[in-house]
Amino acid sequence: MEEATFDEIISAAKVPVLVDFWAAWCGPCRMAAPEVEELARELAGRALVLKVDTEAHPQLAARYRIQSIPNFVVFRGGQVVQQRAGVAPRAEMRRWLEYAGATT
Repeated sequence: MEEATFDEIISAAKVPVLVDFWAAWCGPCRMAAPEVEELARELAGRALVLKVDTEAHPQLAARYRIQSIPNFVVFRGGQVVQQRAGVAPRAEMRRWLEYAGATT
């Protein structure tokens, strides 16, 4: 995903956006991936879920000071609402999005 496309999606989204910063070589990222995918299905229409490969897009990772992955950033109205590094259960990720305004 190009940086301009990322910015456009984040700023134009009418719902909260969860961004999963990850890399293919990252074991914990691979462990988190099924939970992130299921969350995207559960909250379709109420939240967006994006994945950003930090190897392919280091400029985006640097912008959000991603130093360890997986790293999850929640946006609302183009602004960072929450950021957390490390694997998290789907229920916790859902709570982040609900806090940011995703309806259940």
